[in-house]
Amino acid sequence: MRIPLFHVDAFTNQPFRGNPAAVCPLPEWLDDALLLKVAAENNLSETAFFVPRSEHGVKHYDLRWFTPRREVRLCGHATLASAHVILNLLQAGLQTVRFETRFSGTLTVSKDGEKLAMDFPAMFAKACASLPEALIQGLEATPCPSHLLEANDTYIAVYENQAAIRNIRPDCARLEELHPFAVAVTAPGEESDFVSRYFAPSYGIPEDPVTGSAHCALTPFWTKRLGKTQLYARQLSERGGELWCEMAGNRVVIKGNAVLTLQGTLAI
Repeated sequence: MRIPLFHVDAFTNQPFRGNPAAVCPLPEWLDDALLLKVAAENNLSETAFFVPRSEHGVKHYDLRWFTPRREVRLCGHATLASAHVILNLLQAGLQTVRFETRFSGTLTVSKDGEKLAMDFPAMFAKACASLPEALIQGLEATPCPSHLLEANDTYIAVYENQAAIRNIRPDCARLEELHPFAVAVTAPGEESDFVSRYFAPSYGIPEDPVTGSAHCALTPFWTKRLGKTQLYARQLSERGGELWCEMAGNRVVIKGNAVLTLQGTLAI
């Protein structure tokens, strides 16, 4: 059996930057164990699988995301990559694509000039009562407890400046002990409104190059902190990436570019 396979670099307009995602369109769902094997074979931070469905004559898609180790509840860059494949290759005449997901409801992605705009749920972080020991030892520069938040199984550590974010050298073995929590670190930016990095070693992702889902929580936080609803964000991984974020009530609009780098088939 062969299935289509695309690799798309998300949140960048240049190949080999941003966050690479694998995208596999399917005619129908495969067994979950096989989906996980495909994701492990791709060995990227996420592989997206989608299956077409029709409702009242309108075509949309069921969408799921897998890391090399497990299924996740929400993924931004692989959603952007999936929309890029559909809107530019599979159904180039469409302006908007709708995805139905298991854990995060309906997600829509629309063309916005050269970018794609994703409509995602906003996640409002709350303060943590204390610092977990594994987090204290896992981050080289530990924030004070008042600067530690949590949202959507992610600890968010807030620092004073961009240099602190760039200089963090995490101990991924300790951070892996926080499962199911991942860790985002963030600070005001120098050339952007804010910057971040994201670590999820228990999901097989020591550092995620660009994390759209984390911006569902980072956008409300920085909107309140900076007093503006439209924000330009950069993720300071080695590959780097950029996102344009906007609060829209209880939703977050996250915009980014995407670049196709591979198209073929996978034998399974």
